[in-house]
Amino acid sequence: MSTETLTRPTPEAVPAVDVPTRRHRSATRRLVAAELRLLGRDPMTLTFVLVFPIVTMLIIGGSFGTTPDEVFPVNPSHWYVASYLTVVIGATGLIMLPVHIASYRERGVLRRFAASGFPRWSFALAQLVVGLVAIAIAGTLLLAVAAPVYGVPTVEDPIRAALGIVVGSVLFVSIGVLLGTLLPSARAAQAIGLLLFFPSFLLGVGGPPPAVMSPALRNIADWLPLAMANDTIRQPWLGIGNATGTLALVAALAVVATALAARRTAL
Repeated sequence: MSTETLTRPTPEAVPAVDVPTRRHRSATRRLVAAELRLLGRDPMTLTFVLVFPIVTMLIIGGSFGTTPDEVFPVNPSHWYVASYLTVVIGATGLIMLPVHIASYRERGVLRRFAASGFPRWSFALAQLVVGLVAIAIAGTLLLAVAAPVYGVPTVEDPIRAALGIVVGSVLFVSIGVLLGTLLPSARAAQAIGLLLFFPSFLLGVGGPPPAVMSPALRNIADWLPLAMANDTIRQPWLGIGNATGTLALVAALAVVATALAARRTAL
């Protein structure tokens, strides 16, 4: 009678299988993919992030001619083309994301995410990706429309302008996520978002130039987050300043807003 020797692999020979990590990564990818699919089905996105900035840019961009003067230090059309990229950022963070996330809370979707085993950070990451993708698509479309009409101004300082776009986008996407988790319903988010967006839009980005404003309005505009984000993009883009101090302030605000948003969206 023969005996067989059964050998067991040593612990070192057993491959490590990180099942929870793989499951979490797969679940997060599915969540991001689903949110991106929903992006193009939201009428608020199509209206305020894609259509509104383009239409208003086309109207106001041609209202002041193309010659620099004491009000506009550069071609006025280029001034507004550069500014309206910030309008896309503001519309995403103050209108699109708050309404989208508040509607999730209102319908209990976030509780279902938590019950389905999504990792705690997955929803915040998904909304960050959705917001940045929306800004990238809408910003590209805005410049594509502006190019044959007014021309796209040469970027004088590409690195600083790119940094301004990134930190401004992260700041307002985080603000949008935070607002969406704080407001009780989609209707409330829409009302508050519009109330925050339009004064910031008119005073700090897409309205009259600062030189024609009263001192009181200029002081208000200087401290609007959207106006500060606009300065970090427009000044290095058009070569009218480096906005170093403003960039540092916007970056600090982005860090704080991102931390608060991540804490609020923990499933």
